This record gives sequence, C-alpha cells and structure tokens, in this order.
Amino acid sequence: MSRIIFLYGGLVLLFAVSCKEAIPNPGDTFSGQIRLNQIGYYPNAVKKAVVVSEMDQRKFSVVDSHSGEPVFSGELSGQLDWELAGEMVRIADFSEFKKTGSYHIYIKDIGFSFPFEIKEHVLLPVFKGSIKGLYFQRASMALDEKHASQWSRPLGHPDDSVLYHPSSGKQSGSLNSPKGWYDAGDYNKYVVNASFPLGQFFLLEEQYPNSVADGDLNIPESGNGISDYLDELKYEMDWVLTMQDEDGGMFHKLTTKNFEEMVMPHEATNQKYIVGKGTAASLDFAGAAAQAARIFMPYDSIYAEKCLQAAKKAYNWSLENPQLEFVNPEDISTGQYGDTNFDDEFFWATSQLFITTSDNSYLEHLKKEDIDFNYSPGDGWTKFMRFMGIFTLLENKSLVPDELYGTFREGILNTADDLTTRTKTNDYFQCVDDFQWGSNSDVLNTAMIIAQAYRLEKKPEYLTAVRQAADYILGNNAVGYSFVTGFGDNPPMFIHHRQSAADGIVDPVPGLLSGGPNKDKQDVTDGVVYPENVTPMKSWVDHEDSYASNEICLNWNSPLTYILGFLEQESK
Repeated sequence: MSRIIFLYGGLVLLFAVSCKEAIPNPGDTFSGQIRLNQIGYYPNAVKKAVVVSEMDQRKFSVVDSHSGEPVFSGELSGQLDWELAGEMVRIADFSEFKKTGSYHIYIKDIGFSFPFEIKEHVLLPVFKGSIKGLYFQRASMALDEKHASQWSRPLGHPDDSVLYHPSSGKQSGSLNSPKGWYDAGDYNKYVVNASFPLGQFFLLEEQYPNSVADGDLNIPESGNGISDYLDELKYEMDWVLTMQDEDGGMFHKLTTKNFEEMVMPHEATNQKYIVGKGTAASLDFAGAAAQAARIFMPYDSIYAEKCLQAAKKAYNWSLENPQLEFVNPEDISTGQYGDTNFDDEFFWATSQLFITTSDNSYLEHLKKEDIDFNYSPGDGWTKFMRFMGIFTLLENKSLVPDELYGTFREGILNTADDLTTRTKTNDYFQCVDDFQWGSNSDVLNTAMIIAQAYRLEKKPEYLTAVRQAADYILGNNAVGYSFVTGFGDNPPMFIHHRQSAADGIVDPVPGLLSGGPNKDKQDVTDGVVYPENVTPMKSWVDHEDSYASNEICLNWNSPLTYILGFLEQESK
C-alpha cells in the first residue's frame, strides 16, 4: 500500500492511499481512555483493549510504533455499561493480529494507547523484575550499587539481638534472627506472611524448575551454580528458620512496637521484638518448610533435612496447640496477621508433609478433611493455603489414592470453570467483582486456580483467562495503570513503601505490586483522598499515604511471580 506524507506545522501526517483517515504521529501523548496490557501480548493470545468513551466511535487501528503505519484495523464492539468501573466502554479486539513488533492502538477523536509489544516471551522482563523486587526488600544487608543500581542503600536491621517480648513466653534475653525480606511497605517481618508467599514461590519452582537461571537476576549470589530464584527464596527461608522456639512452635513476628516513620532502613532504629506465638504461624511454617525440603534436596541435602525436621517439629507442636490464636499485645500495633480458624493451615501443612515424607499418618489426616473448593475475595493469607495443599497433591498423583485425587481434581476443575465463566462478563475480563484490601492478589490467586486446571486439561479458555488476569494487572483495568512498579508506561510512582518514599529517587523500587482497588478505603480516616463517589474498581490512588490501596506486600508479589512464570512457560 503506497503512502503520502504531508508535513504541516511540524506535524507528520501519514495517509494510506486507500484509506480516508489520517493517522498523526503519536509523539509522547497517550490517551488514558484506551486501557490495555502496557507490556504486551504473546502472538497467539487473545488481545483486547478497553476503550472508555460515550461517543459513537466504530473503528480502531493497530499502528506500528516505528513506521507510524496502520497494520491492522477492526470494528469496536457495541457499547457496554460497566457498573463496577462506572464506565461506558467499547472493546477493541485485535486477537487476529499476530505479527511481532511494537504498536499502539489508535482511535479517531481519542488518540493513541500506550505502546505495547507482541512477541514471544513478552512477559519475561516483568517476571524477572517481580523476583528482583524481593532482593530490594532484603533486611540485614547493604544493597550495593552493582546489584541495586540507583536503589543501593546501607545495611538496615541486622536483627542480631532482637529482644523477646513477654508475649513470646520468654521474660528476658534476645534472639539472633537476621536476613529475610521486609514484609510490605514497613520494616517488619512476619512468619505467617513469609511462609505463605514462600509456598507460592516454591510451587512455581516445583512445576517449572529452572525458570530462572544462575545469573539472571544480578544478585550477590549470582554465579554460585544455583538458580538465582532459589538463592533469593533461601534468603527468606533462612530467616524463618530462626523464628522457631525450642519446643517447635513458631514465634509470630519480629517487629517494632509501632510502625516506623517513612525513613530509610538504616534510619529506622527503634527496638525490635520477638512477638507472640501461635498455631497459624507454626502450621504455615510447617507447610513452607516441608516444601523447602523437597526444593532444596537436589542442591543441599543437609539444608533440606534441616527444613524437614523443623517442619515436623512445628507440626507436632500445632497438634498439641491446635487453637492458639495470635492477637496483638496491648503495646504492639504493627500488622497482626490474625486468624481464628486453622483448618486451611492444617490441610496445607499436612499435604506438604505427606508429599515430602510419604508417611501415611499424614494421609489419614487428609482423608478426614472436608475441603471447600470455592474461592471468595479476601481468601489470601488466612485461607488460600488450602488451595496450595490441593495443588501439591494434584502434582503428585502417584502418591495420592485414586478416589481422593479424583475429588481434588474435580473440585479444582469445577472452580476453574466457574471463575473462567466470570471472566467473560466481568468488567475488564478478570474473575473478581468484590474489591477488598489487596484485590490485585485476589485477581492473581484466582488465576492460579485456573492455571492448575490448565495443567490438568489444556483448555484454551483456561489459558486465556490466566492471560487476561495478567492483562488486568499490567494496565487493562479501570484506573489505566500497570500496577507493577517500573513496568509499563503508566506504573505507580508513589507506592506506600518506606524506602521509595525516603530515598530521594524519582522512581520507586521496581518490581513491586501495588495492592489495587479497595472499596473499603480504610485509610480515608488518615486523610487519604479518593475521587468523589468513586466506584469499587477505581478505589485506588497513587499516593504514598494510601496503605489501603497502594502498599506492596510479599503475598501480592508471590502470585504475580507465579502467574508470570506460568505464562512464560505455557505460552511457548
């Protein structure tokens, strides 16, 4: 197709001879009315952009970012009224277009979308970035410029002499408890929310080993002959192991009495304490440690055995203390990670220990469990571990009795079918319609369930649903942001994260997932301002004070890493 090029007032206009419409050069101005995955799409994936407009547009074009030429055109869908988003929208479906390259969507009177790519391994950079984000959360070590670039910083929180709080059961003394990751935007470490994310991270390694090679992440351990992914996970596992009491029970958290101010780690010097002890932390640890034993056995059998023995001790302690609920002491106001029902934790720990040991005494406990296969929004660190147990049992069919295996398989497939059906009618093509604290992790956890169904039955609609969850996280959502710091053309810039707020660097620490829309907006009482009459899907603000919508957290990054890793492997 021949082109005619006109220069007018410095503006380049490109015309295809057979087309009536002129497409201008996009420059650096992009329309927030066109929402799509700002990273890009696999060539054979379903590709849909959401166009927010009440005007009567009918056509869209895919424009090559380099040449400015339209390379695909299509008809927009009829108008849809999306109540959760509070928007009138049309859909631009360009799934038929599969040519690799860099592109924009263009719509007359609206403009250009953010750029995106179509290519194999398109999500690999953000996958690796989501893991490198954990390195930036490391406690007890300096981050040097070689590995941290502009986000280098001095050592914070050596945690080599942490006082016992009376709630730990000890009246004096201290614990040497270094390493690990800061849990969220604060500088504390929590056993519950270290163990559960580790389980999700470990699952990826078990299902898709060596997805990350030695040297891929540029961390201090790179070059030691072991996957950088396992090196990073071990840094957290090393810390959690230190939190076990002599009797096998797990201390609940390592924390200051109150949250620190928005300062750098080395400037946050308030006394830390070993706080509490409980069934939830002990069982979550038992599950993660039993899993770690399998993961590390090929590389370090001594370390693997250490993890397994610690898991057994924590599990046995939990059997003797099956209902010990943790509640914050009066003088502690940091994250509680409380729970009152430990059935899910028992199931996860029992499942992991059974698969690791093949000990039928654990299997007998599993046979007695009545499992709920339904996913409810908010099923995070209090309940989702029951699914984690099921996932592991399904991965080890030869060890599980046929009838029990069949129950788990049918339950997951039925749940995945229901969730996948919802994606076809839900705003922005994901499974969630109740936006609570950490809603982005709900989007990704439901995608994890569907991913397991895909591993059981290679239905294209399962893979599409998982991809559309990633599309949502990476920009195809009601606020038009890619929710992962440092990735996409419109990522969060002001996450609730102390280093990012205090380091004087414009860009926040990369690779961290913002919590996402939260209809409850608990931080309004602390002065955070949301748009007036904001809808559930838009209850999010890019402001460092918004801990209810824009904080980061380990158990949000873990399903992100899993889903991106899954897609990189299953989209080959």
